[in-house]
Amino acid sequence: MSVFSVLRGRVLSCRTLPNADARLCRSLGLAEGSERRSLGLITCDQDDTLYAALDHATKMADVEVIYARSLYAGSAHASGPLSGEVLGVIASNDPESVTQGLAAARSAVEKLFAFYAVHGTGVSVFAPVIASVGRYLSAQSDVPVGDPLGYFIAPPIEAMVGLDAALKVASVQMTKFFGPPTETNFAGAYLTGSLDAVEAASRAFCDAVADVVKAPLRG
Repeated sequence: MSVFSVLRGRVLSCRTLPNADARLCRSLGLAEGSERRSLGLITCDQDDTLYAALDHATKMADVEVIYARSLYAGSAHASGPLSGEVLGVIASNDPESVTQGLAAARSAVEKLFAFYAVHGTGVSVFAPVIASVGRYLSAQSDVPVGDPLGYFIAPPIEAMVGLDAALKVASVQMTKFFGPPTETNFAGAYLTGSLDAVEAASRAFCDAVADVVKAPLRG
């Protein structure tokens, strides 16, 4: 990925509610009667990075993701300095588990997942390969917990060309398609297969994105 430079996300806010009101919990998606009323709230300036980080949190702590939504138009048009482009909420019946889950999510944003910018273009791509998917993205992608998952996101035309290349280069399956525009005006998909196949698909996706940016009017 020599034509790319890392574009790390930033956690903008992070709070715990050790005993949240049951009505708020239900409104956020917690099942009726659930005892998991200890909540952790987190915002980030990269939505896909946080989604992957929340999945990581489910592998590191006894938490579930009960709410995760992107904010319209992205962090450049946020409603406030702490909004970013996504709000995530995790829940547990143990406040300490929530603390551990938030710490895992923050660490993943800082160290594990990131967008990559194509040098000098303003175009960015997200294409991590999660070797063993956790409970959150498993449910979102319909990929069994523990299986490899490719999480591929880019601007609209770059994503379409990139997905075509990724699907052709290796024996992978597309389990969910994000047609443009998403809330943040991107596009992409979840892909799965063997770890080697998903890694090959990720490389092909990124190479195709860079190729579109290099010669956007080739067609």
